[in-house]
Amino acid sequence: MKIAIVEDDINMRKSLEIAMGDYKEFEVITFKNAVDALKKLDDTYDLVITDINMPKMDGIEFIKELNGRFEVIIMTGNATLTRAIESIHLGVKDFLLKPFDIDTLIAAIEREAKVQAVTKKSKKGTKKADKQKEFFGESEALRKALNIADKAAKTDASILLLGESGVGKEVFASYIHKNSPRAKKPFVAINMAALPENLIESELFGFEKGAFTDATEAKAGQFELANGGTLFLDEIGEMPYGVQAKLLRALQEREVRRLGSPKSIKIDVRIIAATNANLQEKIKNGEFREDLYYRLNTIPLHIPPLRERCDEILAIAQKVCKESSQKYGFDEKSFSKEAENELLSYEWPGNIRELISVVERAVILSEGQEIQKDELYLETRK
Repeated sequence: MKIAIVEDDINMRKSLEIAMGDYKEFEVITFKNAVDALKKLDDTYDLVITDINMPKMDGIEFIKELNGRFEVIIMTGNATLTRAIESIHLGVKDFLLKPFDIDTLIAAIEREAKVQAVTKKSKKGTKKADKQKEFFGESEALRKALNIADKAAKTDASILLLGESGVGKEVFASYIHKNSPRAKKPFVAINMAALPENLIESELFGFEKGAFTDATEAKAGQFELANGGTLFLDEIGEMPYGVQAKLLRALQEREVRRLGSPKSIKIDVRIIAATNANLQEKIKNGEFREDLYYRLNTIPLHIPPLRERCDEILAIAQKVCKESSQKYGFDEKSFSKEAENELLSYEWPGNIRELISVVERAVILSEGQEIQKDELYLETRK
């Protein structure tokens, strides 16, 4: 168990280091203030033990900055009922009054270790259930993509999702967000191809009242709305060249400026971009900035087309069939064996999006409870 101890008193800090050195099951790292701790804490830590009254940043503010990323035990020699209640509301697990003996601290740590052991086991099962809810089948191609997604989710690195239209890039983006430290913060998606060119900048960065003719009131941009969370930029290859420079600046400076405003706004946003275009070709043609490409492409993730994930086809089709039957008020329909074979033999150039469309149409137009091969109308697409 890796533990961070934040204590400004050097004598107390050294005493805890020495005393806990006898417990080999604990890896203890100490910090003299909360500001230093915030710079070093990462997902390898299991527990934070902190004083309350410290210079630069007190323990309560420190816990707020941690934003639930770690379990916390407070130790203090100047406890007040108000502080104790506030810490409990912030999710603090234990509140130790100084002076305390090492056995009291170890007992508190061991209680937390037991809770975390149970929680981790539960989370492991939940994560598997989440994958089964969002993805179907266990093809090698999908497994490799999800493996990269799981690793990337633990970081704040920018991710570039690559793949054909309709493969489920937004589903992957959402999955990465839900399994990241930012999961409790907003997930905001914006499609570059769906916006008129003259509106993209104001949508991304917002505007002040009077910034242009129709700006009758101020509006926050997508960056501000996603602050603390994840911003998904779909069809990034369609972003106008002029806006790309402003996006690059926002990513580098970690701040945005609304149209019509002289002030910059600090932002903390994780970027996931997606495209089905060849960005390297666009760079050669002068349509996409090379520096922005490398900024977005820290972790490239290729999502395989549906034809390489064949074992998912029937599972997706059956799920859509069930949901569409409920949506349109039909008794639940199913597929004949011939219809299933037809679904499996088709190439699906439109990928999952096309499959959903075909199944929903078949549910609506089919005559009986069992959807037949010819009611899929796939022959007209071959």
